[in-house]
Amino acid sequence: MQTVAVVTMVRDDAFFLKAWLRHYGEMFGRQNCYVINHGYGEEVAELAKGCNIIGIPGDPHKNFDVKRWSLLNNLFGGLRRYYKHVIVGDVDELVVVDPQAGVNLLQWLEKADTDRVYTPVGLEVIHRIDIEDQPANDMILGPRRHVRVAPHYSKPSIVSTPAKLSRGGHFAQYSKLHTPDELYLMHLKFCDFDAYSGAMDRRNAVSAEVGVSFKQASIGRHWFATERGEDRAVFEGFAELPMQEGFDLRAVRRKMHRSFKARGDTGFYEFDRPNYKGQYVLPERFNGIF
Repeated sequence: MQTVAVVTMVRDDAFFLKAWLRHYGEMFGRQNCYVINHGYGEEVAELAKGCNIIGIPGDPHKNFDVKRWSLLNNLFGGLRRYYKHVIVGDVDELVVVDPQAGVNLLQWLEKADTDRVYTPVGLEVIHRIDIEDQPANDMILGPRRHVRVAPHYSKPSIVSTPAKLSRGGHFAQYSKLHTPDELYLMHLKFCDFDAYSGAMDRRNAVSAEVGVSFKQASIGRHWFATERGEDRAVFEGFAELPMQEGFDLRAVRRKMHRSFKARGDTGFYEFDRPNYKGQYVLPERFNGIF
């Protein structure tokens, strides 16, 4: 049985797909990467050559995220019969192992137990446009060194046992919480000002085609131009986040475990997701991971 497959769905987001391919494709081999090409995008197909590309229609429709996660659940559920672990998530989400552990993600998974779901702590990589002027096209960590804790992106993203994930991948139908100290999920939405603006333009255009509210579309508010805000103001605001000393997130994991509980009668499990207001400088050992 192969060690790991990784699954994502993408529409047009070349900047994030390139980072995803650098990180996962080079580490796991593209033959173990599964890219759902929403809308049969030519650029996506070209960039993802060597991966398992699954093209699907890109016609605008309601309940987009519900349908997307129904597809992803069925796909990774099938792949799990052939792989010990399956990583599933959005194209702007990358699971990493702290280099301090002395192994990369593949080496970590080769020794990881297979009867569980792993939930890395979510970190949002933020572009401090006031002090970070280097491009992040070929490498993100290094040119970008600042992160904030993002509980919303502490997702059950490594599935190594039968489990269903919720819309958005935020919750799992799995009654235990495994948060290894060395695992993180890096969310890249805010890692580059220009990439952010371009992605938001594309997503706003898609939501305009659908012609319904964000509630009817079952997708995040940021897909809608009316909910977007002013891009530069968003990034300038990162400088105001209080700087935290060091890089020790054990207290974050403890809070996750203390609040872990059933999510009503849905069969899913959740933990509290407080709004952490600070930012951290990533230790230099993370530079160049992707």
